[in-house]
Amino acid sequence: MKKSIMPVFLFCTLAACNTSKPVTENSVSIDKNPLLTESKLPYGTPDFSLIKDEHYRPAIMDALRQKKALVQHIIDNTEPPTFDNTVVALERSNETLGRVLAPFYALSGAHTNDTLQKLQEDVAPLMAEMKDFIYLNNDLFKKVKQVYDERNELKLDAESSWLLQETYTDFLIAGAALSAEQKEDLKKINTKLAALSAKFSKTLLAANNAGALMITDVSDLEGLTKAELEARKTADGKGWKIPLQNTTQQPLLTSLVKRNTREKLFNAGWQRGNGGVNDTKAIIIDIAETRAAKAALLGFKNYAEWQLQKTMAKKPENVFEMFSGLVPGATAKARVEADTLQQMIYKSGFGFNLEPYDWNLFSEKVRKEKYDLDESEMKPYFLLKTVLEKGVFYAANLLYGISFKERKDIPVYHPDVLVYELFEEDGSTLGLFYGDFYARPTKRGGAWMSNLVNQSKLFNKKPVIYNVCNFPKPAEGEPALLTFDEVETMFHEFGHALHGFFANQMYPSLSGTSVSRDFVEFPSQFNENWTLYPDVLKNYALHYKTGAVIPQSLITKIKKSSSFNQGYALTENLAAANLDMQWHTIDSKTKINDALVFEKEALTRTKLDVVKAVPPRYRSTYFNHIWGSGYAAGYYSYLWTEMLHHDAFEWFKENGGLTRKNGRRFREMILSKGNTENLEEMYKKWRGSDPKIAPMLKARGLQ
Repeated sequence: MKKSIMPVFLFCTLAACNTSKPVTENSVSIDKNPLLTESKLPYGTPDFSLIKDEHYRPAIMDALRQKKALVQHIIDNTEPPTFDNTVVALERSNETLGRVLAPFYALSGAHTNDTLQKLQEDVAPLMAEMKDFIYLNNDLFKKVKQVYDERNELKLDAESSWLLQETYTDFLIAGAALSAEQKEDLKKINTKLAALSAKFSKTLLAANNAGALMITDVSDLEGLTKAELEARKTADGKGWKIPLQNTTQQPLLTSLVKRNTREKLFNAGWQRGNGGVNDTKAIIIDIAETRAAKAALLGFKNYAEWQLQKTMAKKPENVFEMFSGLVPGATAKARVEADTLQQMIYKSGFGFNLEPYDWNLFSEKVRKEKYDLDESEMKPYFLLKTVLEKGVFYAANLLYGISFKERKDIPVYHPDVLVYELFEEDGSTLGLFYGDFYARPTKRGGAWMSNLVNQSKLFNKKPVIYNVCNFPKPAEGEPALLTFDEVETMFHEFGHALHGFFANQMYPSLSGTSVSRDFVEFPSQFNENWTLYPDVLKNYALHYKTGAVIPQSLITKIKKSSSFNQGYALTENLAAANLDMQWHTIDSKTKINDALVFEKEALTRTKLDVVKAVPPRYRSTYFNHIWGSGYAAGYYSYLWTEMLHHDAFEWFKENGGLTRKNGRRFREMILSKGNTENLEEMYKKWRGSDPKIAPMLKARGLQ
């Protein structure tokens, strides 16, 4: 997944002068705070060797003061409002705050602690207040509207004209046209929602950590390899600890032989957030009902209707229409798969009925039997760093001509983080990439991309981008071998990174991945297509011991099995996306008494519970995408953009496949555009037609 995109006025790296006086908070001198001055490292990347926990709070508070003073200056300016002194000035108002927040949010997600978690809770409502200070300020809106009304006489270039349109629209969406009384009510709602979201993220992280399964008898872990056992051994050597992944299904369920252990591990994940000190049910109900109230105040029937205004889907009805077209085929295929697994259970000498915690183990048995393909047979060919350098980077080199050089002189926030410098084909610099791949208790679940420095011509900034994953870290001295799904995740997240690296915008708020949720996943999903592309696969799929290239027989098995288990995969995805939309299409009068009852009824309504053994990919209680990471009413976007990426790959196949010419065209017409034009028109201009769903259905084995 891509990390949530914070509102552009907060997160973009913009430029401004320091209008506030040096102050001191928490006994840290502002004058000496490394977050409040431009880093001397290449590309202005944060110097994590200088930044300490105690620097963040005073830096954020001072940066907020600077931001507010600069915006107030725009409001108080007695000169007639112009594009430069109003719209561009807003772009310029965030340099310090953007520089401070980028490393703060990076660590809050990837390497947090009690100090940062507390600060995250404290900062969330302040960010909401800042957004309201800008977008609900009547005098500022009048200035923006005046510039917008005069747009036809301004003779702006295309990107500047788009920025003006986006800025004006953002004010309207945020509630700028409300009455003064309504604005005060909205401010309270926004502050509350920010605090609730931060509280959810903190509670879920604690629930994930507390939910780790502890095992004291090694026989309960039958099926795991020696390396897997070593990697999960507790510090005292007296047991084994299996941490929880973000998803409902847990990776080791594919291997664990003992059903009782599988059931315990599955339930540890399924029940997190449900009861106890880390219960999230009341929090998510409060968030959902408060979002519904916000939508009503803004004149919308529900939160999804308000949220989808600037997306490709446009309205909830279009999302539900997509669901209705996919659910019957997905669940029908899942039913057939479930019957096949049940027969495999009987064939294996067991008499129990298929449950969710049985699915992965017995689907692996079916895959071995049907396709003669074993996950453990593949993993030796997928060594993490080889996949990265000879796979992910190699594909990018073939397509776009860019090259990579590891940098060990750049300070990082954790010893496991890798850093690479990127270069264009002509040798000019492109940016810095950080790869943080291993799971740890201080990291939230999932995988994502974000920026430490945003690209911007306005401020002569080149991008600094990081990918974060949660792959199990091997024991000391053992190789970091990946599953095929984890290999795809690496390609996926670097697709986001390429979208950011190829950004070519004047204004930071339009740069790179600053596009709608149902487009932002397109470049990342599209990049997954190179995972199995012959020229790429044979370059990185090398046996970690012998260096032998993955045999063609194994490649053939992988490709033949590509549509295997797709009924399950699509149904679990649809179930999660449906839950998201059901939570966010309640009206302001709806009161939810029980989160899990609401969830059950939501799945029943859309017939996504007809295959008992297929649970949602995320349960409501730990659905971080929609409660803590900015994907509210947006999780459908993974399916929406899946249609785009399969359709786009068809174009590549029709035009010669992986060639520099095709890569150059895709970069110039899609990846470099950021949010500078209508996304539907952008895609159609590149593709030559509207996207078609048939390639997606074919890839899923549904057609």
